[in-house]
Amino acid sequence: MKLPKNYFSWTTFIGGSIAIISFFMIVILFLVSLVFSGGDNYSGLFTFIILPAVMIAGLILMTFGLIRNRKKRRSMEPGTEKYPVVDFNDSKQRMIVFIFTIGISVFVVLSALGGYQAFHYTESNQFCGTLCHDVMEPEYTAYQGSAHARVNCVECHVGSGVDWYVKSKLSGLYQVYSVMANAYPRPIPTPLHNLRPAQETCEKCHWPEKFYDRKYVVHKHYLADEENAEWDIGLVMKTGPAYRALGLQEGIHWHINSNVKIEYASTSPKRDTIVYIKYTNLQSGEEHIYTDGNNPVDPDQLALLEFRTMDCLDCHNRPSHNYESPIKFFDDAMTAGMISSDLPDIKIAAMDILRNEFPTKDSAFKYIASEIYSYYEMLYPELLETDKETIDRAILAIQDGYSKNVFPHMKADWKAYPNYMGHMENNGCYRCHNESFKSEQNRVISRDCTLCHLIKEQGKPGEMTYSTGNDFLEFEHPVDIKGKWKTMFCAECHAELY
Repeated sequence: MKLPKNYFSWTTFIGGSIAIISFFMIVILFLVSLVFSGGDNYSGLFTFIILPAVMIAGLILMTFGLIRNRKKRRSMEPGTEKYPVVDFNDSKQRMIVFIFTIGISVFVVLSALGGYQAFHYTESNQFCGTLCHDVMEPEYTAYQGSAHARVNCVECHVGSGVDWYVKSKLSGLYQVYSVMANAYPRPIPTPLHNLRPAQETCEKCHWPEKFYDRKYVVHKHYLADEENAEWDIGLVMKTGPAYRALGLQEGIHWHINSNVKIEYASTSPKRDTIVYIKYTNLQSGEEHIYTDGNNPVDPDQLALLEFRTMDCLDCHNRPSHNYESPIKFFDDAMTAGMISSDLPDIKIAAMDILRNEFPTKDSAFKYIASEIYSYYEMLYPELLETDKETIDRAILAIQDGYSKNVFPHMKADWKAYPNYMGHMENNGCYRCHNESFKSEQNRVISRDCTLCHLIKEQGKPGEMTYSTGNDFLEFEHPVDIKGKWKTMFCAECHAELY
C-alpha cells in the first residue's frame, strides 16, 4: 500500500514521526508501570499527560501538513476533485479505509484508556503532594501525620461533581504556571475564600446531627527548668451534651446545631479578627447581633466586609495540615520517650535553639546538634562521656520534630498557619469568646473556660489534685503568675515564647 501523495512533505513527515514515537513511548512506559507496580510519580506524569499531549501535537501537525499539501496540489492542478472519491470496488481504497478505520478505533480506545488513567493520576495523593515537591512539601508532610492521612486529598479539596472538578483543574493550571515561573508567595496563603463549603466535604463523613459523647483527654506538659518538671492536666472536653437526649443544645458542637445560624464578619483575611457576630434561632426567629466594644467598626466599613456563616472549618481550620509549635512537638517527643526527661535543662536548651529562624533545614539540623553539644559540654561535661547516646537521641528527636513542622524554604510553620482549635498559641476560641462582644440586649459572649471543658485532674505526678463526680477544678497555672491568666489571653504569653 502506498501512502497518499499529500503525505509527502516535511511537515507531515515530522508530525507523523512525533506521533508514532510518542505512541510507542507511551506503550512502553505503560507496560513498565504495570511491571513495576505503577512506577514513580514522574513516569506517570510523562505516560499519561506529557507524552499524550506530544502525540496529539504530532497528529495536529501531520493533519496541518496534509491539508496544506492538498490545497497546494489543487492550486497547481486545476480541475481536481475538491473531496476524495471513495470507491469500494477498488481493492486499494478498501484496504486504506480498513486500515484507517482500525487505526482510528485503536486510537479512540487507547485515548479513552489514557484519559481514564490521566484522570486517576491527577486525582492521586502522590500527584497532589510530590509532583511539586518543594512547594507542597509542608502541606504533604503535615497531611501524612494527620487524622485524615487515609482520606484522599481530592475528597476534601475537590469533592464530588463536575463543576468543582473543572474549577480545581482550572485553578491547577495557574498553580502550574506559578511553580514554573517561581511566582508563588512564601508562605502560600490558605485558600479560605475559595474552599468548597464544609457541608459538601466534611459532612460527607462527619454527621453534625449525630450526638457525640464528651471526651476525656490528658495532656502532659514539661516545664523549662533543670528537672524538666512534668505537669499533667486531665480535661473532659464538652464536645457534646452531658446527656445524649439533649442533642446539640449544649457543648462545643452546639455551634453547628441545625436549628441555629451563626454569621460573622472579620477584618482580616485569616479571619482572626472578628468584629461582628449575628445569632439566629431558625425555629423561633430570635436574633441577637453582637459587636466588639474593644474593636468597633462603623457601618460603612462593616458593609464592605465579607459575611460568613459559621461551619466546621471556622474552628477546625487545620484538619489535615496542622503545624505544631516547638513546645508541642517537644512535649510529645518527651512523653513518647524519644527525649529523656532525665537530661537536665534539655527543654531550656531546645527552646532557646528553636526560637531562631534558619534559612534551610540542613542549617537548622547542624545548629541544633552543635548547640546541644556545646550546652552540655559547658554545663554538664560528664554527661557527654557517660550518656552521650541519650543526648544523641534527644538531638535526633528535636531535629525530627523540626523537620515535620517547620519548612524554612516555604516560610511555613505554626505561626504562618495558626490552628484555631484552641486558645494557647493564638486567640482561636477567644476570637469570639472574649467577653467584649455584647448585644443591644446586653447579652455577652462569655469566655468562661467551662463552656468547652472541665478540669478533672492537674498537677505534678505524685502530687495530683483530683475532682470527683460532677465537680471540677479551677485551673492552676504550673508557674505562679499571680492569677493573670484570669484576665489575659493565653496567647499573650505563649505566642511570645518563640
